[in-house]
Amino acid sequence: MKYFVLIPDGMADESIATLQDKTPMEAANKPCMDALAKTAFVGTVSNVPEGMVPESDTANLAILSYDPKTYSKGRSPLEAVSMGIEMQPDETAYRCNVVTLSDEGEDYDDKIILDHSADEITTAEADQLIKALQAHFGNESRKFYTGVSYRHCLIRKNGNDTYPFMRPHDILGKRIGEYLPAKEGDGREFYDLMRESFDILNHHPVNEARRARGLKPANSAWFWSPGKKPQLPSFREKWGLGAAVISAVDLIKGIGLCAGMRSIDVEGATGNVHTNYDGKAAAAIEAFRDGCDFVYVHVEAPDECGHRAELENKVRSIELIDSKILAPVLAYLKECGEDFKVMILPDHPTPIRLRTHTIDPVPFLIYASDATCEGVSCFSECTAAAKQNYLPNGYRLLELLTQK
Repeated sequence: MKYFVLIPDGMADESIATLQDKTPMEAANKPCMDALAKTAFVGTVSNVPEGMVPESDTANLAILSYDPKTYSKGRSPLEAVSMGIEMQPDETAYRCNVVTLSDEGEDYDDKIILDHSADEITTAEADQLIKALQAHFGNESRKFYTGVSYRHCLIRKNGNDTYPFMRPHDILGKRIGEYLPAKEGDGREFYDLMRESFDILNHHPVNEARRARGLKPANSAWFWSPGKKPQLPSFREKWGLGAAVISAVDLIKGIGLCAGMRSIDVEGATGNVHTNYDGKAAAAIEAFRDGCDFVYVHVEAPDECGHRAELENKVRSIELIDSKILAPVLAYLKECGEDFKVMILPDHPTPIRLRTHTIDPVPFLIYASDATCEGVSCFSECTAAAKQNYLPNGYRLLELLTQK
């Protein structure tokens, strides 16, 4: 039996007036998902436990069968693993976004956060900015590492791994003063770093060149989601399956690596709507050919479109996932002559209206080539909820997927 798990990150949404009161999932032309849904087991699942923050680390840990209440230690250390950083027990990892703040006149606390991704800055540009931060702030106990696009990492010796930082994508369009780290105690260091980072980055040549091209500058660091070095039980030992993970996002790669899965990089995979969909499909097929029993493909594009309130692109990203990833992988699995199962679900919703994640249940489908269920005609939030197959704990999903 082969297992293909497809995660269109943040795909779930709300009804939108300009889509004739449809959700992006309902509006998207996704014939492959809908065809599978007709004979699949369809329901809804809560991947994020009540009381926990609806972040992708928590949700994807759950989907991969790791109870977030036990194993969620913050996204940053998982990203650090993917970046090849060998964390020590006394070190804490912090996510370091390079964000866009308003830059005219006002005091740092009065600035408005305009974009958590700085117009999805390229990794090459961001690398120069992170190197500038390292040159200015780096020392024996503090080091900056370049990640992908706007997502980077700070490693701090003897750092506080429980400090309640604000997530930048939750406060878009707001004055940052009330959301900054405190100016005393453990927050003071990070407040000072963020404030001074603006002076370093705002007129950096990279940002002046971006302004000249009509792009937003990445003019401040923003720290959040601290955590210690993670440890996950082996996925193979839990499930007896050789597994691979395919994603453009360091967080998802890090989860896979910590679980002993293969992490497969795809050239041109960006984490946004312009990612290499064809390459991800080809990598999944090659992983099956190389002997993997379980392939987990994560696509960030719908989530980024939700954060950026790009409705048309969110619908389009769902369509591209369907046609360029699901369709070819499904065709390959059908030709193999071996039974297979396909599971599709977003990790969490990222509604266009809110521009951030919510904790609401998400729709899922589990299609089996050797069994038939009474499914739904269109795979969506509404049709899945109507089936009344609700799973309260997402970390139990793989039990459903792998049961005979």
